[in-house]
Amino acid sequence: MEKTPKSLRLQIGIFGRTNVGKSSFLNMVAGQDVAITSPVPGTTTDVVEKVMELLPVGPVVFLDTGGIDDASTLGSRRVERTRKVFDRADVITLILEPDQWTGFEEEICAEAAVRKIPLIFVVNKSDLRTPGGSYLEKLREKTARILICASTDRSKRDISVAQLKGYLLEVCPEDFLTAPALLGDIMPRGGLAVLIIPIDFEAPKGRIILPQVQAIRDALDHGSMTLVVKESEYKAALAKLKMPPNLVVCDSQVVDRMVAETPKGVRCTTFSILLSRLKGDIGEMTRGAFAIGDLRPGDKILIAESCSHHAIEGDIGRIKIPGWLKQYLGFEVGIKVAAGRDFPEDVQEYKLIIQCGSCMLTRRETLARIQRAKQKGVPITNYGLCISYLQGVLERVIEPFPEALEVFRSMKRSQGKALGHHGS
Repeated sequence: MEKTPKSLRLQIGIFGRTNVGKSSFLNMVAGQDVAITSPVPGTTTDVVEKVMELLPVGPVVFLDTGGIDDASTLGSRRVERTRKVFDRADVITLILEPDQWTGFEEEICAEAAVRKIPLIFVVNKSDLRTPGGSYLEKLREKTARILICASTDRSKRDISVAQLKGYLLEVCPEDFLTAPALLGDIMPRGGLAVLIIPIDFEAPKGRIILPQVQAIRDALDHGSMTLVVKESEYKAALAKLKMPPNLVVCDSQVVDRMVAETPKGVRCTTFSILLSRLKGDIGEMTRGAFAIGDLRPGDKILIAESCSHHAIEGDIGRIKIPGWLKQYLGFEVGIKVAAGRDFPEDVQEYKLIIQCGSCMLTRRETLARIQRAKQKGVPITNYGLCISYLQGVLERVIEPFPEALEVFRSMKRSQGKALGHHGS
């Protein structure tokens, strides 16, 4: 984060009249006091820059401007600096007060429209006054991206920040969503990856499926080598190697067997888990896997498939995962399957979302799903992480990914404290 130059960060301008809570909003997003706040209008005397890593969007710079409506002598210079932010901003965040709309807000919207800069409205101070329906309808005429919040209410911070991230993912330029490598960055140049690929009914005759092809190509692009085997030949292949491989990747359906046969000290994972990092947020999806342990009889789970296909015998999302869940939990839960891009707008009825590897979705689409779930307080994980959790091997298969391992250990500590408190 610290090494990313400002010119390569998403530039987010924060605009608004004096004392609408621009600095308080920035502090809420940052989770710390990075801007001076005061009930006295005009406290922000210059553009305040806050550089941060706003995952999963990436490196950003928030540009907290002075009030555009300041009429004082000092204010004229402040306004001039504020206007220059338009030259930098990739996104405009306009902070509003409930039911307040003046010529200053109109001016900001007009300038953003001329420059074709995406707008996000933040209706702040909702704890003091609820915005009216006609007011919100007027705002929707200018943008569909409207966040209603109280920036000083930290108890609702996570929900508000998740909604903001969702909007930023919608509007930020594609090059700000650059995905990590699939596996090349977790292997040394010249290293060897063993890819365990079952040949099943879902693999068309004469071909292997897309994630496996992508893994081979990514290894080649990074100057690494691959050895491709079926699960039945994996143990024999290891015995023929003079040195242990740098990485082993398997289909999630055989993860328990792969872990059992992989020597300690050899890093291993699954294709689906690799995709959770490539297309989504592996840390958030690791956290979501722990929600499996909190499920109760009758809870509803959404299985989200990114491709549309007819269910076959042994289908991973419709047959195997529900079966493994029942075996692990000892009871049945309600399962709904959403195929392709048929992802529900309102996900609040679900206790858990299990997303496939997203090989048919863009990174932006997958991240948007994660943010939508997070905004509604619904845990989300993916096939590989879910299956590995159910098989008791999750920690082993996320070892190559420090961000996921940190989440795993944090969740285990929290569980331990909860059990200790319960026992006392």
